[in-house]
Amino acid sequence: MGRPKHYYLQLDTETCGDLDNPFIYDLGMAVIDRQGNVYEQYNFVIYDVYVGMKELMKTAYYADKLPQYEEDLKNGVRKMVKWRTAFYTIRKLCKKYNIKAAIAHNARFDNTALNNTNRALGGYGRVIPFNIPFWCTLRMARQTVGKTKAYRRYCEENGYLTKTNQVRLTAEILYRYITGDELFNEKHTALEDVFCELVIFVYELSYHKKMVKTYYTPKAAA
Repeated sequence: MGRPKHYYLQLDTETCGDLDNPFIYDLGMAVIDRQGNVYEQYNFVIYDVYVGMKELMKTAYYADKLPQYEEDLKNGVRKMVKWRTAFYTIRKLCKKYNIKAAIAHNARFDNTALNNTNRALGGYGRVIPFNIPFWCTLRMARQTVGKTKAYRRYCEENGYLTKTNQVRLTAEILYRYITGDELFNEKHTALEDVFCELVIFVYELSYHKKMVKTYYTPKAAA
């Protein structure tokens, strides 16, 4: 098997603070190809936030998982690093693999979290380089699986509709639909969610459909 034509950086963040001013305490990322093969993976607990912002950490949406983090850190399952290390790991991976796109589900939030954390903890430059687009699997889902009759029927049968009768496109529900695993629950820990969301990305590519992949509308298409 030859080298893939393109590599992607799939990532996920867990944050504290409010939605407009989020700080990353858990960063997961993996270098993948279009088939979902993983070439490198990282899971960083960010010391500057996890330890340095103790009061703010109490606002973490999934604060109930913090005892799990303590246990994982103690047992070496997770690694704690300073933000500077996480930042330069991202930049190193982007250069090493000539990354075609960064990818996240609801990428607007993750990109906001990356840049907000970076501004607060050092301002080392743009986290994802300007020449690398940020793709959103949520927006891609709206243009592919979310438009199918089969997915609407699935959401109707399982109670996955919004109050306005729209299909829900959370990573958890999409993963259940794609895999057929109705018992699946999203972990809401960064690297574990990366592995959930890369399945969604690969599935969306299988539609071979032209679509807007970025969470923002490219200027040429505006």
